[in-house]
Amino acid sequence: MKLDVKKTVQMGFAFLSICAFWQMYNALIPLVLTGTFHLNETISGVIMAMDNVLALFLLPMFGAISDKCKSKMGKRKPFILFGTIAAVILMMLLPIVDNSYFANPTIEKEILFIGILGALLVAMGTYRSPAVALMADCTIKPFRSRANAIINLMGAIGGIIYLGVAAVLYPASKIKDLEHVNYMLVFAVVAGIMLVSLCIVMITVDEVALNKQVENYELLHPEEVFTIEDESGNEVLPTEVKRSLVFLLISVALWFIAYNGMETWFTTYAVRMWDMALGDASLCLLVATAGAIVFFIPSGIVASKMGRKKTILLGIVILGGSFFAGFIFTLIHPSFSPLLYVLFACVGIGWAFINVNSLPMVVEMCKGSDIGKFTGYYYTFSMAAQIVTPIVAGWLLLHVGYITLFPYATVFAIMAFITMMFVKHGDGNVEAKRGLEAFEDMD
Repeated sequence: MKLDVKKTVQMGFAFLSICAFWQMYNALIPLVLTGTFHLNETISGVIMAMDNVLALFLLPMFGAISDKCKSKMGKRKPFILFGTIAAVILMMLLPIVDNSYFANPTIEKEILFIGILGALLVAMGTYRSPAVALMADCTIKPFRSRANAIINLMGAIGGIIYLGVAAVLYPASKIKDLEHVNYMLVFAVVAGIMLVSLCIVMITVDEVALNKQVENYELLHPEEVFTIEDESGNEVLPTEVKRSLVFLLISVALWFIAYNGMETWFTTYAVRMWDMALGDASLCLLVATAGAIVFFIPSGIVASKMGRKKTILLGIVILGGSFFAGFIFTLIHPSFSPLLYVLFACVGIGWAFINVNSLPMVVEMCKGSDIGKFTGYYYTFSMAAQIVTPIVAGWLLLHVGYITLFPYATVFAIMAFITMMFVKHGDGNVEAKRGLEAFEDMD
Protein backbone atom coordinates (compact mmCIF):
# COMPACT_ATOMS: atom_id res chain seq x y z
CA MET A 1 0.00 0.00 0.00
CA LYS A 2 0.96 3.62 -0.40
CA LEU A 3 -0.45 6.91 0.85
CA ASP A 4 -3.36 8.19 -1.24
CA VAL A 5 -2.16 11.80 -1.53
CA LYS A 6 -5.21 12.95 -3.49
CA LYS A 7 -7.63 11.61 -0.89
CA THR A 8 -5.56 13.11 1.93
CA VAL A 9 -5.62 16.51 0.23
CA GLN A 10 -9.39 16.24 -0.07
CA MET A 11 -9.66 15.52 3.65
CA GLY A 12 -7.32 18.44 4.29
CA PHE A 13 -9.84 20.94 2.96
CA ALA A 14 -11.62 20.72 6.32
CA PHE A 15 -8.46 21.96 8.06
CA LEU A 16 -7.89 24.56 5.32
CA SER A 17 -11.26 26.14 6.09
CA ILE A 18 -10.57 26.08 9.84
CA CYS A 19 -7.22 27.85 9.46
CA ALA A 20 -8.62 30.44 7.04
CA PHE A 21 -11.31 31.26 9.60
CA TRP A 22 -8.93 31.60 12.54
CA GLN A 23 -6.52 33.75 10.56
CA MET A 24 -9.39 36.14 9.82
CA TYR A 25 -10.75 35.98 13.36
CA ASN A 26 -7.42 36.85 14.99
CA ALA A 27 -6.79 39.71 12.56
CA LEU A 28 -10.21 41.37 12.40
CA ILE A 29 -11.99 40.86 15.70
CA PRO A 30 -9.49 42.92 17.79
CA LEU A 31 -9.90 45.78 15.29
CA VAL A 32 -13.69 45.60 15.54
CA LEU A 33 -13.71 45.36 19.34
CA THR A 34 -11.38 48.34 19.83
CA GLY A 35 -12.41 50.37 16.78
CA THR A 36 -16.19 49.98 16.49
CA PHE A 37 -17.20 49.05 20.03
CA HIS A 38 -14.42 51.08 21.71
CA LEU A 39 -13.58 48.35 24.22
CA ASN A 40 -10.25 48.81 25.93
CA GLU A 41 -7.35 46.51 25.18
CA THR A 42 -7.66 44.47 28.37
CA ILE A 43 -11.33 43.61 27.81
CA SER A 44 -10.63 42.92 24.14
CA GLY A 45 -7.78 40.65 25.17
CA VAL A 46 -10.09 38.69 27.48
CA ILE A 47 -12.57 38.21 24.64
CA MET A 48 -9.79 37.16 22.26
CA ALA A 49 -8.59 34.59 24.79
CA MET A 50 -12.00 32.93 25.08
CA ASP A 51 -11.49 30.76 22.00
CA ASN A 52 -8.54 29.07 23.69
CA VAL A 53 -10.41 28.72 27.00
CA LEU A 54 -13.34 27.06 25.26
CA ALA A 55 -10.98 24.91 23.19
CA LEU A 56 -9.54 23.32 26.34
CA PHE A 57 -13.00 21.83 26.99
CA LEU A 58 -14.65 21.65 23.57
CA LEU A 59 -11.88 19.97 21.57
CA PRO A 60 -11.48 16.86 23.74
CA MET A 61 -15.23 16.70 24.45
CA PHE A 62 -16.37 16.74 20.83
CA GLY A 63 -13.49 14.50 19.82
CA ALA A 64 -14.75 11.90 22.32
CA ILE A 65 -18.40 12.40 21.29
CA SER A 66 -17.53 11.88 17.63
CA ASP A 67 -15.75 8.62 18.55
CA LYS A 68 -19.16 7.22 19.51
CA CYS A 69 -21.09 8.62 16.55
CA LYS A 70 -22.97 5.97 14.53
CA SER A 71 -24.04 8.09 11.55
CA LYS A 72 -24.34 6.46 8.11
CA MET A 73 -21.93 9.08 6.72
CA GLY A 74 -19.28 8.22 9.31
CA LYS A 75 -18.15 9.36 12.75
CA ARG A 76 -16.57 12.69 11.80
CA LYS A 77 -18.38 14.06 8.76
CA PRO A 78 -21.64 14.93 10.60
CA PHE A 79 -19.69 17.23 12.93
CA ILE A 80 -17.80 18.79 10.03
CA LEU A 81 -21.07 19.31 8.13
CA PHE A 82 -23.22 20.87 10.83
CA GLY A 83 -20.34 22.66 12.57
CA THR A 84 -19.25 24.41 9.39
CA ILE A 85 -22.79 25.44 8.43
CA ALA A 86 -23.47 26.84 11.92
CA ALA A 87 -20.15 28.69 11.93
CA VAL A 88 -20.78 30.26 8.51
CA ILE A 89 -24.23 31.51 9.53
CA LEU A 90 -22.97 32.99 12.79
CA MET A 91 -19.87 34.61 11.30
CA MET A 92 -21.93 36.38 8.62
CA LEU A 93 -23.97 38.01 11.39
CA LEU A 94 -20.85 39.68 12.82
CA PRO A 95 -20.27 42.35 10.13
CA ILE A 96 -24.03 43.04 10.04
CA VAL A 97 -24.07 43.85 13.77
CA ASP A 98 -20.74 45.70 13.47
CA ASN A 99 -22.08 48.00 10.74
CA SER A 100 -25.38 48.48 12.53
CA TYR A 101 -23.65 49.44 15.78
CA PHE A 102 -21.52 52.02 13.99
CA ALA A 103 -24.62 53.57 12.43
CA ASN A 104 -26.62 53.53 15.68
CA PRO A 105 -24.72 52.43 18.82
CA THR A 106 -26.74 50.66 21.52
CA ILE A 107 -25.76 48.44 24.42
CA GLU A 108 -28.11 45.74 23.10
CA LYS A 109 -26.14 45.52 19.86
CA GLU A 110 -22.87 45.29 21.77
CA ILE A 111 -24.23 42.43 23.89
CA LEU A 112 -25.58 40.76 20.75
CA PHE A 113 -22.17 40.96 19.06
CA ILE A 114 -20.43 39.34 22.05
CA GLY A 115 -23.14 36.67 22.21
CA ILE A 116 -22.71 35.83 18.52
CA LEU A 117 -18.95 35.61 19.05
CA GLY A 118 -19.46 33.11 21.87
CA ALA A 119 -21.83 30.97 19.82
CA LEU A 120 -19.41 31.09 16.88
CA LEU A 121 -16.54 29.87 19.04
CA VAL A 122 -18.68 26.94 20.21
CA ALA A 123 -19.62 26.11 16.62
CA MET A 124 -15.95 26.08 15.57
CA GLY A 125 -15.08 23.94 18.58
CA THR A 126 -17.59 21.26 17.64
CA TYR A 127 -15.75 20.13 14.51
CA ARG A 128 -12.06 20.95 14.84
CA SER A 129 -11.16 17.69 16.61
CA PRO A 130 -13.36 15.56 14.31
CA ALA A 131 -11.78 17.26 11.27
CA VAL A 132 -8.28 16.33 12.45
CA ALA A 133 -9.42 12.85 13.56
CA LEU A 134 -10.83 12.19 10.08
CA MET A 135 -7.30 11.89 8.73
CA ALA A 136 -6.21 9.47 11.47
CA ASP A 137 -9.33 7.34 10.99
CA CYS A 138 -8.85 7.08 7.23
CA THR A 139 -5.07 6.56 7.07
CA ILE A 140 -3.17 3.44 8.08
CA LYS A 141 -0.66 4.00 10.87
CA PRO A 142 2.56 3.82 8.81
CA PHE A 143 1.34 6.72 6.65
CA ARG A 144 -0.19 8.99 9.29
CA SER A 145 2.88 11.21 9.65
CA ARG A 146 2.95 11.96 5.92
CA ALA A 147 -0.82 12.40 5.89
CA ASN A 148 -0.56 14.80 8.82
CA ALA A 149 2.07 16.73 6.86
CA ILE A 150 -0.40 17.24 4.02
CA ILE A 151 -3.23 18.18 6.40
CA ASN A 152 -1.12 20.85 8.09
CA LEU A 153 0.16 22.14 4.78
CA MET A 154 -3.47 22.58 3.71
CA GLY A 155 -4.06 24.54 6.89
CA ALA A 156 -1.15 26.83 6.12
CA ILE A 157 -2.54 27.40 2.63
CA GLY A 158 -5.87 28.38 4.21
CA GLY A 159 -4.16 31.02 6.33
CA ILE A 160 -2.27 32.37 3.33
CA ILE A 161 -5.45 32.59 1.26
CA TYR A 162 -7.10 34.80 3.88
CA LEU A 163 -4.05 37.05 4.23
CA GLY A 164 -3.87 37.46 0.46
CA VAL A 165 -7.57 38.28 0.25
CA ALA A 166 -7.28 40.87 3.04
CA ALA A 167 -4.25 42.48 1.39
CA VAL A 168 -6.14 42.82 -1.92
CA LEU A 169 -9.50 43.94 -0.52
CA TYR A 170 -8.26 46.38 2.11
CA PRO A 171 -5.15 48.25 0.91
CA ALA A 172 -4.34 51.65 2.37
CA SER A 173 -5.67 53.43 -0.72
CA LYS A 174 -9.19 52.08 -0.07
CA ILE A 175 -9.58 52.53 3.67
CA LYS A 176 -7.32 55.48 4.47
CA ASP A 177 -9.14 58.13 6.53
CA LEU A 178 -12.33 56.06 6.72
CA GLU A 179 -14.12 56.44 10.05
CA HIS A 180 -15.42 52.90 9.81
CA VAL A 181 -14.41 49.95 7.63
CA ASN A 182 -17.10 47.56 6.36
CA TYR A 183 -15.65 44.04 6.64
CA MET A 184 -18.67 42.30 5.10
CA LEU A 185 -16.81 41.40 1.89
CA VAL A 186 -13.90 39.62 3.55
CA PHE A 187 -16.28 37.73 5.86
CA ALA A 188 -18.25 36.64 2.78
CA VAL A 189 -15.10 35.47 0.98
CA VAL A 190 -13.97 33.38 3.96
CA ALA A 191 -17.49 31.97 4.31
CA GLY A 192 -17.32 30.98 0.65
CA ILE A 193 -13.96 29.27 1.21
CA MET A 194 -15.44 27.32 4.12
CA LEU A 195 -18.50 26.22 2.17
CA VAL A 196 -16.50 25.16 -0.90
CA SER A 197 -14.11 23.23 1.34
CA LEU A 198 -17.07 21.57 3.06
CA CYS A 199 -18.52 20.47 -0.28
CA ILE A 200 -15.19 18.95 -1.33
CA VAL A 201 -14.95 16.93 1.89
CA MET A 202 -18.58 15.79 1.86
CA ILE A 203 -18.60 14.79 -1.83
CA THR A 204 -15.14 13.29 -2.31
CA VAL A 205 -14.34 11.63 1.04
CA ASP A 206 -16.11 8.33 1.70
CA GLU A 207 -15.28 8.07 5.39
CA VAL A 208 -17.02 4.74 5.94
CA ALA A 209 -15.22 2.99 3.05
CA LEU A 210 -11.85 4.45 4.06
CA ASN A 211 -12.38 3.37 7.67
CA LYS A 212 -13.12 -0.14 6.48
CA GLN A 213 -9.89 -0.23 4.48
CA VAL A 214 -7.91 0.84 7.54
CA GLU A 215 -9.62 -1.74 9.76
CA ASN A 216 -8.86 -4.53 7.26
CA TYR A 217 -5.22 -3.50 7.04
CA GLU A 218 -4.79 -3.39 10.82
CA LEU A 219 -6.34 -6.84 11.19
CA LEU A 220 -3.58 -8.16 8.95
CA HIS A 221 -0.85 -5.99 10.55
CA PRO A 222 -1.54 -5.81 14.31
CA GLU A 223 0.55 -3.22 16.18
CA GLU A 224 3.22 -4.57 18.50
CA VAL A 225 2.87 -3.14 22.02
CA PHE A 226 5.88 -2.46 24.26
CA THR A 227 5.54 -1.89 28.02
CA ILE A 228 8.19 -0.44 30.34
CA GLU A 229 7.80 -1.07 34.06
CA ASP A 230 9.82 -0.34 37.19
CA GLU A 231 10.50 -2.85 39.99
CA SER A 232 7.00 -2.32 41.40
CA GLY A 233 5.35 -2.86 38.05
CA ASN A 234 4.47 0.81 37.56
CA GLU A 235 5.24 2.73 34.40
CA VAL A 236 7.46 5.66 35.31
CA LEU A 237 9.53 8.41 33.70
CA PRO A 238 13.11 8.69 35.02
CA THR A 239 13.68 11.79 37.16
CA GLU A 240 16.19 13.37 34.79
CA VAL A 241 13.91 12.82 31.80
CA LYS A 242 10.94 14.22 33.72
CA ARG A 243 13.01 17.32 34.52
CA SER A 244 13.82 17.81 30.83
CA LEU A 245 10.15 17.36 29.93
CA VAL A 246 9.07 19.99 32.44
CA PHE A 247 11.60 22.54 31.17
CA LEU A 248 10.67 21.77 27.57
CA LEU A 249 6.96 22.26 28.25
CA ILE A 250 7.69 25.53 30.06
CA SER A 251 9.70 26.61 27.02
CA VAL A 252 6.75 25.74 24.77
CA ALA A 253 4.48 27.97 26.86
CA LEU A 254 7.00 30.84 26.84
CA TRP A 255 7.56 30.96 23.08
CA PHE A 256 3.83 30.68 22.44
CA ILE A 257 3.30 33.61 24.81
CA ALA A 258 5.81 35.61 22.76
CA TYR A 259 4.59 34.62 19.29
CA ASN A 260 0.83 34.56 19.89
CA GLY A 261 0.91 37.84 21.80
CA MET A 262 2.49 39.45 18.76
CA GLU A 263 0.16 37.70 16.30
CA THR A 264 -3.00 38.67 18.23
CA TRP A 265 -2.20 42.35 18.62
CA PHE A 266 -0.05 43.09 15.57
CA THR A 267 -2.77 44.46 13.28
CA THR A 268 -4.01 46.79 16.02
CA TYR A 269 -0.42 47.79 16.82
CA ALA A 270 0.40 48.47 13.17
CA VAL A 271 -2.66 50.67 12.73
CA ARG A 272 -1.92 52.63 15.91
CA MET A 273 1.90 52.91 15.85
CA TRP A 274 2.77 52.87 12.15
CA ASP A 275 -0.45 54.25 10.65
CA MET A 276 -0.72 51.13 8.47
CA ALA A 277 -3.87 49.91 6.75
CA LEU A 278 -5.29 46.46 7.48
CA GLY A 279 -4.13 45.22 4.07
CA ASP A 280 -0.53 46.30 4.65
CA ALA A 281 -0.48 44.80 8.15
CA SER A 282 -1.97 41.56 6.82
CA LEU A 283 0.73 41.45 4.17
CA CYS A 284 3.37 41.51 6.92
CA LEU A 285 1.73 38.48 8.54
CA LEU A 286 1.49 36.85 5.13
CA VAL A 287 5.25 37.26 4.69
CA ALA A 288 5.84 35.71 8.11
CA THR A 289 3.61 32.74 7.27
CA ALA A 290 5.28 32.27 3.89
CA GLY A 291 8.71 32.48 5.50
CA ALA A 292 7.74 29.77 7.96
CA ILE A 293 6.40 27.45 5.26
CA VAL A 294 9.50 27.87 3.09
CA PHE A 295 11.76 27.01 6.05
CA PHE A 296 9.87 24.03 7.46
CA ILE A 297 11.86 21.69 5.23
CA PRO A 298 15.30 23.31 5.87
CA SER A 299 14.61 23.29 9.62
CA GLY A 300 14.26 19.50 9.53
CA ILE A 301 17.53 19.24 7.61
CA VAL A 302 19.32 21.56 10.04
CA ALA A 303 18.02 19.54 13.00
CA SER A 304 19.42 16.35 11.49
CA LYS A 305 22.85 17.99 11.30
CA MET A 306 23.06 19.90 14.58
CA GLY A 307 20.25 18.41 16.69
CA ARG A 308 16.75 19.51 17.58
CA LYS A 309 17.71 21.45 20.70
CA LYS A 310 20.32 23.57 18.96
CA THR A 311 17.96 24.16 16.05
CA ILE A 312 15.24 25.34 18.42
CA LEU A 313 17.70 27.60 20.23
CA LEU A 314 18.73 29.07 16.88
CA GLY A 315 15.06 29.63 16.07
CA ILE A 316 14.49 31.39 19.40
CA VAL A 317 17.46 33.68 18.70
CA ILE A 318 16.07 34.55 15.26
CA LEU A 319 12.54 35.04 16.63
CA GLY A 320 13.59 37.09 19.65
CA GLY A 321 16.06 39.10 17.57
CA SER A 322 13.30 39.91 15.07
CA PHE A 323 11.01 41.11 17.85
CA PHE A 324 13.76 43.30 19.30
CA ALA A 325 14.48 44.69 15.83
CA GLY A 326 10.79 45.59 15.56
CA PHE A 327 11.07 47.59 18.78
CA ILE A 328 14.15 49.46 17.50
CA PHE A 329 12.39 50.10 14.18
CA THR A 330 9.44 51.68 15.99
CA LEU A 331 11.76 53.98 17.93
CA ILE A 332 13.68 55.27 14.92
CA HIS A 333 11.13 55.00 12.10
CA PRO A 334 7.50 55.22 13.36
CA SER A 335 5.85 54.52 10.00
CA PHE A 336 5.59 51.75 7.43
CA SER A 337 8.71 50.67 5.56
CA PRO A 338 9.41 47.71 3.23
CA LEU A 339 12.05 46.68 5.76
CA LEU A 340 9.16 45.31 7.81
CA TYR A 341 8.72 42.55 5.25
CA VAL A 342 12.29 41.40 5.87
CA LEU A 343 11.68 41.58 9.60
CA PHE A 344 8.57 39.42 9.42
CA ALA A 345 10.21 36.94 7.07
CA CYS A 346 12.75 36.42 9.87
CA VAL A 347 9.91 35.97 12.36
CA GLY A 348 8.55 33.17 10.16
CA ILE A 349 11.96 31.54 9.80
CA GLY A 350 12.54 31.54 13.55
CA TRP A 351 9.08 30.11 14.17
CA ALA A 352 9.68 27.32 11.65
CA PHE A 353 12.91 26.27 13.38
CA ILE A 354 11.08 26.12 16.71
CA ASN A 355 7.78 24.63 15.60
CA VAL A 356 9.03 21.75 13.47
CA ASN A 357 11.28 20.38 16.21
CA SER A 358 9.52 21.04 19.52
CA LEU A 359 6.74 18.42 19.38
CA PRO A 360 9.16 15.65 18.28
CA MET A 361 11.33 16.48 21.32
CA VAL A 362 8.32 16.03 23.61
CA VAL A 363 7.24 12.67 22.19
CA GLU A 364 10.87 11.48 22.03
CA MET A 365 10.74 11.25 25.83
CA CYS A 366 7.93 8.68 25.90
CA LYS A 367 7.23 5.19 24.62
CA GLY A 368 4.98 4.65 21.64
CA SER A 369 1.82 3.94 23.62
CA ASP A 370 2.09 7.31 25.39
CA ILE A 371 2.51 9.52 22.31
CA GLY A 372 -1.09 10.74 22.50
CA LYS A 373 -0.76 11.63 26.17
CA PHE A 374 2.53 13.47 25.65
CA THR A 375 1.12 15.27 22.63
CA GLY A 376 -1.69 16.34 24.96
CA TYR A 377 0.91 17.79 27.34
CA TYR A 378 2.33 19.81 24.45
CA TYR A 379 -1.03 21.26 23.43
CA THR A 380 -2.09 21.91 27.03
CA PHE A 381 0.92 24.16 27.58
CA SER A 382 0.70 25.83 24.17
CA MET A 383 -3.02 26.55 24.45
CA ALA A 384 -2.76 27.73 28.05
CA ALA A 385 -0.13 30.21 26.87
CA GLN A 386 -2.47 31.42 24.14
CA ILE A 387 -5.16 32.01 26.78
CA VAL A 388 -2.90 34.16 28.93
CA THR A 389 -0.95 36.18 26.39
CA PRO A 390 -3.76 38.20 24.70
CA ILE A 391 -4.90 39.38 28.13
CA VAL A 392 -1.47 40.25 29.49
CA ALA A 393 -0.30 41.90 26.28
CA GLY A 394 -3.60 43.80 25.99
CA TRP A 395 -3.25 45.06 29.58
CA LEU A 396 0.27 46.32 28.84
CA LEU A 397 -0.86 48.06 25.65
CA LEU A 398 -3.63 49.83 27.57
CA HIS A 399 -1.84 50.76 30.81
CA VAL A 400 1.78 51.14 29.72
CA GLY A 401 1.57 51.86 26.00
CA TYR A 402 1.57 50.22 22.60
CA ILE A 403 5.36 50.56 22.51
CA THR A 404 5.53 47.57 24.90
CA LEU A 405 4.37 44.92 22.40
CA PHE A 406 7.73 44.10 20.83
CA PRO A 407 9.68 44.22 24.14
CA TYR A 408 7.01 41.94 25.66
CA ALA A 409 7.55 39.35 22.95
CA THR A 410 11.33 39.72 23.16
CA VAL A 411 11.43 39.12 26.93
CA PHE A 412 9.43 35.90 26.72
CA ALA A 413 11.60 34.67 23.84
CA ILE A 414 14.67 35.23 26.03
CA MET A 415 13.02 33.32 28.87
CA ALA A 416 12.26 30.44 26.49
CA PHE A 417 15.93 30.35 25.46
CA ILE A 418 17.00 30.11 29.12
CA THR A 419 14.59 27.29 29.99
CA MET A 420 15.56 25.35 26.84
CA MET A 421 19.15 25.30 28.06
CA PHE A 422 18.01 22.97 30.88
CA VAL A 423 16.49 20.43 28.47
CA LYS A 424 18.85 17.45 28.25
CA HIS A 425 16.66 14.83 26.56
CA GLY A 426 14.50 14.46 23.48
CA ASP A 427 17.24 15.27 20.98
CA GLY A 428 17.09 11.93 19.16
CA ASN A 429 19.29 11.09 16.22
CA VAL A 430 16.94 11.23 13.25
CA GLU A 431 17.42 11.42 9.54
CA ALA A 432 16.70 14.68 7.80
CA LYS A 433 13.06 15.06 6.83
CA ARG A 434 12.46 15.81 3.18
CA GLY A 435 9.49 16.73 1.09
CA LEU A 436 6.10 16.52 2.76
CA GLU A 437 7.54 14.67 5.77
CA ALA A 438 9.13 17.93 6.88
CA PHE A 439 5.64 19.33 7.47
CA GLU A 440 4.48 16.54 9.77
CA ASP A 441 5.24 18.44 12.99
CA MET A 442 3.56 21.71 12.06
CA ASP A 443 1.39 23.17 14.83
